[in-house]
Amino acid sequence: MSTRLPLDAPTRRWCLAAAAACALPLLRLLPAWLALVLAGIGLLGALSAFRWPWPSWLRLIMTLAVAGAVFFAFDFRFGRDTGCALLMSMLALKCGETAQLRDGRSLVGFGLFAAFAAFLQDQGPITLLLAVPAAVLAMAASQRLAEADAGLDGPQGVTPRLRAVGLVMLLALPLAMAGFWLFPRLPSPLWGVPENAIAKTGIDDRMAPGEWIDLMADDSPAFRVRFFGAPPPSGQMYWRGPVLWHFDGRTWSRWEGIAYMASPEVVAAQAPLRYEITQEPTDRRFMFALDLPLAAPDGGRLGLDLSPYADRPLRDVTRYTLESAVPARFEATLSRSSRDMALRLPEGFNPRALELARRWREEAGDDDLAVIQRALDLFNREFTYDLAAPPLGRDSVDEFLFSTRSGFCEHYSSAFAVLMRAAGIPTRVVTGYVGGYRNPLGDYWLVRQSEAHAWNEFWIEGRGWVRADPTAAVAPERILNTVGDMPGTAGAALRPVFDMGDWLRRGWNDLMLGFNAQRQSLILRPVGIEHASAWQVGLVFATVAGLVLAVSLVLMLRERGRPRDPVQRAWRRFVGRFARGPAAKAAHEPALSWGWRAAALHPADADAIRALSARFAAWQYAPAEPDAETARSLVRDLRAFRPRR
Repeated sequence: MSTRLPLDAPTRRWCLAAAAACALPLLRLLPAWLALVLAGIGLLGALSAFRWPWPSWLRLIMTLAVAGAVFFAFDFRFGRDTGCALLMSMLALKCGETAQLRDGRSLVGFGLFAAFAAFLQDQGPITLLLAVPAAVLAMAASQRLAEADAGLDGPQGVTPRLRAVGLVMLLALPLAMAGFWLFPRLPSPLWGVPENAIAKTGIDDRMAPGEWIDLMADDSPAFRVRFFGAPPPSGQMYWRGPVLWHFDGRTWSRWEGIAYMASPEVVAAQAPLRYEITQEPTDRRFMFALDLPLAAPDGGRLGLDLSPYADRPLRDVTRYTLESAVPARFEATLSRSSRDMALRLPEGFNPRALELARRWREEAGDDDLAVIQRALDLFNREFTYDLAAPPLGRDSVDEFLFSTRSGFCEHYSSAFAVLMRAAGIPTRVVTGYVGGYRNPLGDYWLVRQSEAHAWNEFWIEGRGWVRADPTAAVAPERILNTVGDMPGTAGAALRPVFDMGDWLRRGWNDLMLGFNAQRQSLILRPVGIEHASAWQVGLVFATVAGLVLAVSLVLMLRERGRPRDPVQRAWRRFVGRFARGPAAKAAHEPALSWGWRAAALHPADADAIRALSARFAAWQYAPAEPDAETARSLVRDLRAFRPRR
């Protein structure tokens, strides 16, 4: 029945403060409008819980309304992000129900789950910096709840309570570090989430005109690249991702199963470049490589179109090394199935574009390059690059070519591929990223989501697949709204700040998030074990954990036997200064008796020993409570005493 005890005001404030702190790591990961709504509901509930508790019917209505808002925010998709947002909404609603001890425990428990859920979405240093004080406040609130349940008086004031909880958490830190670095790691998690069930920003396996506008406004990192040697010019950095073959009249998508087909022959035109990519989590299997990769990365494979794919969804920061080279020939012999797929167009779509391409073919004869050049000249002469392009209808290519004549890479690559296929030239769409920004602090290249790009590859007899970028064919004076014109892009004045922030995030990824089973197997290299097995790492973990637990137990036992009162602690230190001689105090010996005996053995300090012993006995056994100044004076004198030889 103690759980039904009413919450007193101080305990309630501790619980609400802990819930607010635990909510911060998760609130920052929600859509802005939803985070504001949930924060407002939590604040309103906290203010009204004592004065005007919400009736059951109102709580039911608000629960249904908040759940509907969460599903609306995540496009009615079920997955990790939706579940975390629902947990956050329950925490906000629980703030309006904090009348009993049971409610306080539920609120603190919800808060701890919310802080944990934030790490399911982001494992960055900001999340950790917000979660640590949240955990301290949650432990302090739990301590206060336990004291209220038992009717005890704990540390008075905020600082003493936080200090006590912080010391306990520091005591657990060595064991937590040993678990992170030494507990045997699995190459893949025991549980998983279905691929693409989680909303993540990044390149997808489909493309339709206008779908990438949100992606191009996103400045978050896609991956970072470190070259082992001189890097190529940024204008030549085409980072190859999914290749799209199938066109249904509006949307381009991958050729299913192509990732498992054998890679074609690539003849390099120059010495290959070697580099290392550190890719952010995407929950998809897409990897990226500089055009063109020569071999599959570790943990991945190359398909028929040389797009790199991971063996498992990339749910953690992933690092892989690749070699790429500019091709002299790329799949010089095209199979019948590949040719058919690269020429296929749906019936009944874009008739004007098909008619234009057929006319170009008749005028150019067998010269494929002449047809290609006419398309590029058309884009250069009459088209505009504009992120604010109007939406397109059913015949999207016709509307783009003959009506709007403005768009960005999605529009240009789609229209170019349709024109080339209609003219009998095998063509496909390649998606990925282009360019990058060199961070001078770490000498690495940062590729952001806003640098997402789509280009084309057409097939020419004798040369194979050749890259074409119709978006780059637009004349510079016809480029209007770009990513740099959009709000939120960093200015030059703030560039050093962003460089430092990204450099710190890269170091965090290398040190913490990139620590996987492969790197753990190398942790014993300094002691001569090149690749430690799971049982060797486990043995080291058990040894270190045992030592840490033993030290923690000794410290806890010492602290348990140590008096908490400052006068008692000062008296124990005072007596301890005589512990190695004949004046050592016996456990049963009273303070006054010991003082007279020690004074006889130390005549030079006899008066001081007798006086301090008498003052301590008076403080300990006085019928009235001594004042604070008397206690401070006694502590000061006991600490200052040093016996003379």
